[in-house]
Amino acid sequence: MQKQEILKTYFGYTGFRPGQEMLIDSILAGRDVLGIMPTGAGKSICYQVPALMLPGITVVISPLISLMKDQVQALNQAGVHAAYINSSLTEGQIQKAMEYAMGGRYKIIYVAPERLETWDFICFAQRARISMVAVDEAHCISQWGQDFRPSYLKIVSFIKRLNSRPVIGAFTATATSQVKDDIIAVLGLEDPQLLISGFDRQNLYFGVETPKSKLSYVLQYIESHAGDSGIIYCATRKNVEKVQEALLARGIPAAKYHAGLTPQERSENQEDFIYDRKPVIVATNAFGMGIDKSNVRYVLHFNMPQSMENYYQEAGRAGRDGAESECIMLFSGQDVMVNQYLLDNKPPNEELGPEENELVRERDRQRLQSMVNYAYSTDCLRKYILEYFGEYGMQRCENCSACKGEYEEQDCTEAARKVINCILELRQRFGINVVAGTLHGDKRSKLLELGADRCPAYGALQELSEDRIKQIIRELEQRKYLSATQDKYAILKVCAKAQDLLDGSDSLILRWAREEQRIAERTRKARKSDVLNHRGLELFEALKRLRMELAREGSIPPYMVFSDKTLIEMCVCLPFDRGEMLQVAGVGERKYDNYGEAFLAVIREFTQGRREKTYFGEMKAAAPGSVGRKTIKTQKQPFMITAIRAAEFRPTDVCLATELAAELNQLADLQTVQKLSGAEILRFAAAQGWVQEVWQEGRWKKLVTESGDRAGFFLDKRVSQRGTEYEVVYLSAAAQQTVLDHYTDLIVLHDEPDE
Repeated sequence: MQKQEILKTYFGYTGFRPGQEMLIDSILAGRDVLGIMPTGAGKSICYQVPALMLPGITVVISPLISLMKDQVQALNQAGVHAAYINSSLTEGQIQKAMEYAMGGRYKIIYVAPERLETWDFICFAQRARISMVAVDEAHCISQWGQDFRPSYLKIVSFIKRLNSRPVIGAFTATATSQVKDDIIAVLGLEDPQLLISGFDRQNLYFGVETPKSKLSYVLQYIESHAGDSGIIYCATRKNVEKVQEALLARGIPAAKYHAGLTPQERSENQEDFIYDRKPVIVATNAFGMGIDKSNVRYVLHFNMPQSMENYYQEAGRAGRDGAESECIMLFSGQDVMVNQYLLDNKPPNEELGPEENELVRERDRQRLQSMVNYAYSTDCLRKYILEYFGEYGMQRCENCSACKGEYEEQDCTEAARKVINCILELRQRFGINVVAGTLHGDKRSKLLELGADRCPAYGALQELSEDRIKQIIRELEQRKYLSATQDKYAILKVCAKAQDLLDGSDSLILRWAREEQRIAERTRKARKSDVLNHRGLELFEALKRLRMELAREGSIPPYMVFSDKTLIEMCVCLPFDRGEMLQVAGVGERKYDNYGEAFLAVIREFTQGRREKTYFGEMKAAAPGSVGRKTIKTQKQPFMITAIRAAEFRPTDVCLATELAAELNQLADLQTVQKLSGAEILRFAAAQGWVQEVWQEGRWKKLVTESGDRAGFFLDKRVSQRGTEYEVVYLSAAAQQTVLDHYTDLIVLHDEPDE
């Protein structure tokens, strides 16, 4: 079979995703590869397809038993003979698996890295024809990575013991530039074909929330997402128990997973989640690696993780099927203290020497600081994540809590000066907690014991909360006015650049979220009803019930029958025969043979054999040669209003961009188009050359050009609640009309004719 035929027959897809084909072709040409691809980008296809085309056996090295079982089960469901060898099997079963592989029955063998040193497996590998060694979760081989596993170093000696060197493929979802170089060096990849397909997962919404009660937020969120599958990550076992008990008390079926449970309890709870018997699982970070459950609609972090690598890997378990999903981190200052304690008490790695262990600890502290900066960021969160992993260029994604929220600028220069003076008065001997507490005027015993109440700066910022003061301090660190020592207590030091703030040559303008909209505006719901109308949703539920029945009969997770995304496409396309069903993404010939007729029967009965519209949006014409294939745009369209609704708009003498956006949103059909923001209006104005953003006096400032002035844009001063003046862009009535014209659809729409 050719690669395209294998892709369709076994995996149900008609085309490769970006980068997959390049890696597959390189492997088939005998070239080593390194694929750094985000979760859900299809890494496994990159080694599974060539494995079925190469003459010998492919050995896939995988870190966890659950990961192997999941991958092998999915392959067997697709019609590919594969096996795993790990400690969950008896010696007799292991010998039988190796015999079948030697006989050509298994083309793919999954093994744990520890297995590579066993005498039996070495003998098998030296006798068998190993065409490829695929290293999954390859970042585990780097001691500078967040998840270093010394057992992965065994891969190098294993490959050297083979009679002939196979092609080596390494794959991971998260790797900084340094970890990437480490993977290549340690594995000894020879002139590897490198693919960094980008870390962006556009279907994921990223959010940071700071609710007064995290538990209340979680309960409210999950009740508003009833029926959706989700993961709640907690930093400690205690929090896992607390959150799960609260969910059960509300009647929400929720499993739990942490290292304090017995292996049998962990296995049973994990299966309850995977098989959709319990749609929610509350877990520590011990859960999840290798879990290929495709229909996870949300991942909530009850506590802040210790690193961006951990966070992105855990959050990335949402939306693996490509459907809209949410990743929300709940943050409090306590999270920083808990994580610092865990890092300080982390046992040293016995595989490393004292100096190397100290370097690892320092990197861990730097990673934690990056997470703290993420939690406090008022800039685009997706941009922050991508830049952390070395991708630049994005300014705003419009799909994170920072971009969706409304912010106001405040001049914090005077507060910053008080922070700097306080640190100097305390003789630069303390960290952020003491400094913030002193400025706020807190009366806790530790501060009084230190004599903070005798410091001239004591209570100098008592009108601000300690969290707000800490945000100012962290921003001063980010802008190099302050620094923190890289040790256990992170002592704050004043940098030379701080003099520019003290003498008035620099200013500090910060963006604060409008508190009244934080919860109401940001609590979004990515629902299937964004695509399917009421008839489509009825059919979707019927197909889900059938999927559950078939999964129980076959003792497999429901998503291994078909993913949610495939079921939604069935609801849209309404296939009535084999040819039409095989055009649905995710339906291969083997899966059609197993399940296709059963799903066709439900669709025919539901529709009574009649074509009907089961979705919102536009229908695209079927491609030439395709059999009844229909696709729709599942994403909302860019903001636009009809000419009829535009005629209802009445401009005011003057307004802000945010106020204009709110007025125009009331005239639009927000079920089919994206919501307009004030930031989007200003981006349109910038694209026309009317408004510019320039770096002046240590901050970004907006300017109105001469052409912008002619178009009716102008700057004027506003006064914050604290009495600080700052400039904003205003729109005259003429400018409002210009913006309205830009977003008005002048095309006359007609109803679709009946089919």
